[in-house]
Amino acid sequence: QLQASGGGLVQTGGSLRLSCAASGWELSRCALGWFRQAPGKEREFVAGMSRSGSTTSYGDSVKGRFTISRDTAKKTVYLQMNSLEAEDTADYYCAASPTILSVGPLRSVQDYRYWGQGTLVTVSS
Repeated sequence: QLQASGGGLVQTGGSLRLSCAASGWELSRCALGWFRQAPGKEREFVAGMSRSGSTTSYGDSVKGRFTISRDTAKKTVYLQMNSLEAEDTADYYCAASPTILSVGPLRSVQDYRYWGQGTLVTVSS
């Protein structure tokens, strides 16, 4: 089970940190990701981390502004979001999928087995 939190209302240029806590299994065995979905749009890849934690990948629209990280002891994955823009408004979802160690970050919705519930981020201008 994945439990996402940390969403809220923030002004343009502000920051938020999303958290996603896992229960029942180890994050260190999984590739991890964050996706988002705005009303009327498809779910979009935001950020991903390989199982090893050594490699990350970002969607073009958030590169340089968002950072994915994890704390395996706390079984939590984070998404630090800086310089937020109105276009970042969406429901944000964390995802995880068990992989072998050599697999890099996963970027497709279909790649992930486990999903958290969405947490809403609203950026006001």
